[in-house]
Amino acid sequence: MRTKVAIIGAGPAGLLLGQLLHKQGIETIIIERRSRDYVLGRIRAGVLEQATVELLEKAGVGERMHVEGLVHDGVEFCFDGDRHRFNFRSLIGRTVTVYGQTEVTRDLMQARDASGEVSLYEADGVTIHDFDTDKPKVRFVKDGIAQEIACDFIAGCDGYHGVCRASVPSGALTTFERVYPFGWLGLLVDRPPVADELLYARHERGFALCSMRSPTRSRYYVQVPSGEKVEDWPDERFWDELRWRVDAETADRLVTGPSIEKSIAALRSFVAEPLRFGRLFLAGDAAHIVPPTGAKGLNLAASDVGVLAEALTEYYHELSPAGIDGYSARVLSRVWKAERFSWWMTSILHTFPDTDAFGRRMQRTEFDYLIGSEAASKALAENYTGLPL
Repeated sequence: MRTKVAIIGAGPAGLLLGQLLHKQGIETIIIERRSRDYVLGRIRAGVLEQATVELLEKAGVGERMHVEGLVHDGVEFCFDGDRHRFNFRSLIGRTVTVYGQTEVTRDLMQARDASGEVSLYEADGVTIHDFDTDKPKVRFVKDGIAQEIACDFIAGCDGYHGVCRASVPSGALTTFERVYPFGWLGLLVDRPPVADELLYARHERGFALCSMRSPTRSRYYVQVPSGEKVEDWPDERFWDELRWRVDAETADRLVTGPSIEKSIAALRSFVAEPLRFGRLFLAGDAAHIVPPTGAKGLNLAASDVGVLAEALTEYYHELSPAGIDGYSARVLSRVWKAERFSWWMTSILHTFPDTDAFGRRMQRTEFDYLIGSEAASKALAENYTGLPL
């Protein structure tokens, strides 16, 4: 087989890149080691920046998002019971849209099917070769048969544990990482959300987040120490802990029910540099990880492939390598700003094991400053709704 761009990974990053390139008449093949059902079954976040919404529109997959997505004008912070709403629309004229990553993936898969482009699921033993030459290759086993794809470029959209970043010679890659001493225990429930918009809560017992997937389905999180196990958290214990951490009014309004999914996600900040190696480009979680506090993971992946699609379009349509030559620097500039924001959100809203009385007062002072300063509120709104591409 041969194609112009071989995309490793059929998550939202790989699928969006494929759709954006298809719109420009650029042929792609997507190779995914997991099954289609497995990819669709992954539960992930769903707060979309305005720029991500615009990219999905550009890819031609925005129709259902605009019907079912929930447009939020702001967000609420709760600090030891004191609540404050930040109105993004009035502060900077921007919004976010709540639309689950699973639904984004479903829309992109359907568009991929309609495009007639090739997607290969359950591809075993994927390896990439010769990406430091002008004839890169991807090899894998599909249905017991060894296969090879020759291509012009390889897009590594295969996640943190994928083969693409692991294939880069160690001396060519610099990584930056911070692992946090806690995780998020998340619970999905078919009950109406407790609030109209996301509510971030900081409490001495730990962080909590009240979120949603739809008007009838809610997603809640509580901070737990590293090493905690899901089986040690029956639903009753989770609901009790959540009530402790939010304000009294929210606790009284909370509608509980049996969980339909429960999992623990570790928190880390991670960046790899650079993101281009000859004919190989890293994007999404293969390139960087952010703690979920700032709702940046899916949005960064979308902006990466948005930039990469522009660069490859320029290469094929204008015969110019300028975009691909500048891909890494352009993407990393935005990545590090999102890393800073996610780190900052995590730092002010979580309880750290080594935080002393001074550190707790600094967290409180940061919250009070956000409330009292229009400039600080605008900075929060600017970063939360997404910096320009």
